[in-house]
Formats: sequence, C-alpha cells, structure tokens
Amino acid sequence: MISGIHHVTLITGDVQANVDFYAGFLGLRLVKRTGGYEDARQLHLVYGDYAASPGSLVTFLVWQGGSSGQAGAGQVSELSLAIAPGSIGYWLERALTRQIKVEGTGQEFGETVLRLRDKDNVLVKLVSADIPALEMPDSDIPAEHRIRRIRGVTLLSVVQEETSAFLTRYFGFRPGAVEGPIQRLVSDVGDVIDVRDAAGFWPGAPGTGTGDHVAVRAADEAEVQAVEAQLRQRNSSLTNVHDRNYFTSLYVREPGDVLIEMASDGPGFTTDETLETLGTALFMPPDTPDPEAMKVMLPQFGLPDEERVIYRDLIYKHRFFTPGTPDGTTLVLLHGTGGDEADMMPLAHRAAPNATLLGLRGRSTEDGTRRWFRALGPSIFDQKDIRFESGALNAFFEEARGAYGLSEAGLVALGYSNGANLLGAAMLLHPGMVRRAVLVRPAMVLDAAPEADLSGLSVLILLGARDAFRAQGEKLAEALSAAGAAVTVKVLPAGHAPDDGDAPAIAEWLG
Repeated sequence: MISGIHHVTLITGDVQANVDFYAGFLGLRLVKRTGGYEDARQLHLVYGDYAASPGSLVTFLVWQGGSSGQAGAGQVSELSLAIAPGSIGYWLERALTRQIKVEGTGQEFGETVLRLRDKDNVLVKLVSADIPALEMPDSDIPAEHRIRRIRGVTLLSVVQEETSAFLTRYFGFRPGAVEGPIQRLVSDVGDVIDVRDAAGFWPGAPGTGTGDHVAVRAADEAEVQAVEAQLRQRNSSLTNVHDRNYFTSLYVREPGDVLIEMASDGPGFTTDETLETLGTALFMPPDTPDPEAMKVMLPQFGLPDEERVIYRDLIYKHRFFTPGTPDGTTLVLLHGTGGDEADMMPLAHRAAPNATLLGLRGRSTEDGTRRWFRALGPSIFDQKDIRFESGALNAFFEEARGAYGLSEAGLVALGYSNGANLLGAAMLLHPGMVRRAVLVRPAMVLDAAPEADLSGLSVLILLGARDAFRAQGEKLAEALSAAGAAVTVKVLPAGHAPDDGDAPAIAEWLG
C-alpha cells in the first residue's frame, strides 16, 4: 500500500479571488477545470504542481456567492503547504506586499509556520519542511521559494483516538508525535494528517471557506476496491466507489465524521489534456445532460495574466457570461421562482450565442425559496414590495450602465415567470428603464396599471397555450400596449415551464 495525501478539497464562494490567491499569489498551476461530478452546475477547480502530481493537488468546489460555512468538529480545518527551510521571510514579505491576511508565525512540531487566510477565510499554513519537492510551474516566485507540495491537513475530531486508529488501519498512515491536543499521523512520503481533539467544539457547517474532504492515495483501482471491501467487512459507514475519470475513488466517513476519500494515482489528469495544456479547457462529467448548456451556467474567471470582469458591488448579486466573440448585445436576465443568476443563461445563450449575459439574483425569499418580490397568497402580491423592488431594478440598470459601460442600444432585459412579472411591473412604473425586453410566461402583478408613456419600448411576450397564468400574461400585454409600447405576443404550444420553442422565438425577435 502506498500512503500519502492525494488531494484536499475545499469550498470557495468567489472563483476569481480564489484563482488570484492559489494561482497568482501561491504560484500553483491550475491543472483542471470541470463541472462537479456530484452537481454539474458546480464548477470544480484543481491546482497543483506542473504535472498535476498526487500530493500537490488542492481542489475547490465553487459555490459562487454562496453562504459562509463554519469550521468545526467533523471537518478539515486547515491546509498546510510545504516550503523550503528559510523561505518564511520571503513569503511573509510577499503576503504583506499583496495585502494577504497574515495571522502570524510560530512553531509547530519543530517547524516554522506562517499562517495566512485566503479570501474565503480558509486557514492556509506555509510550513518550512524538509520534504521532497515536486516541480512547480514557472512564475514570478524564485524557484528556491516555490511551494513544494502539500505538507498536510488538520482534522477536527471529537473521537481523536478512533479517528487516528481508522486512518492508520485503512490508509497506511502511522502515528507520529503528539503536541498538545494534536496527534500527528505521517505517511510514507512525509506529508501528515494532524488529528486535533475537538471535544467541546461546535459541529462544522458546510459552506464557503470550509473544507469538504481530504483524499488519501491508492496505487491503483485494485487497491481502492480492496480497501472498500475491508471497510464493508468491518461494517464501516456507508462507502461509495466512483469513477472520476482522472482517478477511481471511494468515500467514507471516519468515526469523527470527517469525509475521507481514497483516490488512485492514475490514470491522472492528462487523460483529456496534454501536459502542456493542463487546465486550459472546461470539461463536463460524461453523464452531464446538455453539457454545452451547463458550461454557460458555470462562473467564468481569468488567470493572473488574463483579462477578467472587475465586479462592482451593485444592488443585486450578479454574474456575467462573456462569449468567445461578443457582438455588443447584453441580455440582462431575471430568473423564475427558486432560481438564481445562472438559471436563464442556457436559454439566453441559445437565443443569442454572441451576446454577453448578465444574470441577476432576486433578493426576496419565501419559505427559503428565492423570488423577486413577496406574495401574500396564491396570486395575491405585496404591492408595496413590488414597487420597492421595481425601484431597485430601475436603479440597478442605471448603476450597471455606468459600472460596466453597457451600450443602451445593445441592452435587452429578459425575464421568466416571477422575474418576468417584476420586469413587466418595473417597466410600467419606471418608463425608460429599458428599450427592449423579453417576457417569458409573465403575469400582470400590479393591481392597477399606472399612467405611463412607454413609446420607444419594444417587448416580446411568450405565452404558453396551456399555462394556467396565460390570461394574466395577456392582461400585462394589454397594459403595456395601452401605455404605448410596441408589444409582440406569441403563444407557444407549452405550459408555464420553459419550452424548446422559446429560444427560436427570441432569436427571431432579436433579429
């Protein structure tokens, strides 16, 4: 059995800040970008050495704009990266120069440690450790100071002895030194798992800034299967074996409830990219339905030497999708009930492949479901809230034009269901907010249409022949027309849900 850490997986809420820290500041190479194997709508980034070697890999699940988690019992709490003895001073100066949060230096198990926080508040320790170095990519960091490999992780366990015994028995780590509340476990290659006694700690809560799991190494698939059989025989917690394309892995929760993965060293990350081009293409899991549509929903970012969107703090959380060859059109997207800023992107991209997409996230919630304004009951809407959120939407358009230099001529608003409802109300309440809009399955939600001059506004309304709310959509079309808007209504053979006919109808109207 080979022993050691294969990779560590954490959660980030800001993909650009994450790339800037791990690739830009630390100098790791981005070696793979994929949709998540558990959830293809979740971007997964993998950093490592030049060759994407096991033992160098730090991976992130991207919960863009997600809620912060809480580090606690049953979690990976710290990531340690090895640097050369004598490099602490270089890294401290680099951190201070780049305004990285520094928590201080100290000694742990006889090694000098520099404690840093990334933008998600993950504790990253740079450890002066004399262990074999892997080949890191060229960067502005002098070769002698570059990250060498993963030094280790810290696990928080309320059953420290049981956790340590479990990792020793099944994954080849051996007991090392004890320092205070920490039992160190050491692998064959010299990386470590520090098991901290977390008795009395609060339970960990998943979210951005927390650890998801640590993966230990297996030589090959046969070793993964053999360990899985041993765990089943011992009635361990439920184990799952998966083909992750780049490795075969099993997942199990150790007695302290930390998620442990065992991952084979092969076949490796060069199965679908050459060594020279690692991390340059976006791949989706093989069983992803409509993978091209799913790619549009994943957050984009720029590597340290690439252009990127500089996001502004505006009224609504928002996300851009920039196509390969933008044509100057920007579609501003408002999702339906329960959706988010990425929901409408596949439809919009099919309708306008060369348009820049700007998805907004509604900020009202009802029983945990995201909406654009409050409802007081079935088809009974909070009129004050509609007016308030309509004002906010109008203000967003004004802010976004200035913040991002959006062309008035190329700007089109597109809303679906609850998002279309707010968009329709906002256009009536704030004439001039936009010049062109597409409303998919909308309804009239204002108790009475205000007097407004909407001359100069062009609107496409897509209704469903079987939609229970069709009559309310027709009422909105009448109100917009009465106010002077040029309204085109199309009735598709559909219900309330989006339909295959929506994108062609939008594309035809956009011209």
